[in-house]
Amino acid sequence: MAIKNYKPTSAGRRHGSVLRFSEEITRTKPEESLLRPQSKSGGRNNHGHQTCRNIGGGSKRMYRVVDFKRSKDAIPAKVVSIEYDPNRSANIALVHYADGAKAYVLAPVGLQVGQTLMNGEKADPNVGNCLPLGLIPVGLEIHNIEIHEGRGGQMCRTAGTAAQLTAKEGDWAVILMPSGEVRRVHIRCRATIGRIGNLDWQNVSIGKAGRHRHMGRRPHVRGTTMNPVDHPLGGGEGRTKGGRHPCNFKGLKAKGLKTRKKNHPTDRFIVRSRHKV
Repeated sequence: MAIKNYKPTSAGRRHGSVLRFSEEITRTKPEESLLRPQSKSGGRNNHGHQTCRNIGGGSKRMYRVVDFKRSKDAIPAKVVSIEYDPNRSANIALVHYADGAKAYVLAPVGLQVGQTLMNGEKADPNVGNCLPLGLIPVGLEIHNIEIHEGRGGQMCRTAGTAAQLTAKEGDWAVILMPSGEVRRVHIRCRATIGRIGNLDWQNVSIGKAGRHRHMGRRPHVRGTTMNPVDHPLGGGEGRTKGGRHPCNFKGLKAKGLKTRKKNHPTDRFIVRSRHKV
């Protein structure tokens, strides 16, 4: 999907860009049976306390129910359309199963309208098909990878991302993640063949603050411009650097602090960390 730049009729148009949806999107109206209402929290929890700052407002949107489990085995599904999803960076594809069921799935690169998809052990390792890792040839790109069997895909669901199946060792498959981490996943866990589409999504320039507000992102203010009561870096006469290491409003270091829990239960599945040693 190519990027479209407008004539610089304003400051926002000068630096902003959008995606050319006409090249991949084949349908603009979503399937009503797969829509669900979606409420917004504004960064507040169930007590009304703000737990995440700089969140609020934004355009109203409906949630598209995406099938991450791909559990309908041995039933062919025809790709009817490829649609835009406002809730994620990747595009989604509407598929109609032979038994009459409808579902949304993540649209990989090369998926075409009219193509037939298949799930389960009888599926061929073609783009868009979902099957266990034990039946996928080594070296293929995969996405929507399960961490636990039957729970549904949880890894590699962002636009343009893909992992690579590098090896199989007994009951475990070795996967190279986009971050550089090498991880073990059980061979009974499922994954989808191919790379997620909408590759140019990360190259889009927002251009103006109003587009961020449409996304539900409120303005973010530097800590050094705040008062001491609001941020550890605030206060002082004149412009300062804060007088201490960069940190967030809670005082936790903001650059280089590892937040992963020590001795995490899933550490035994990581063969090589994504962090440079």
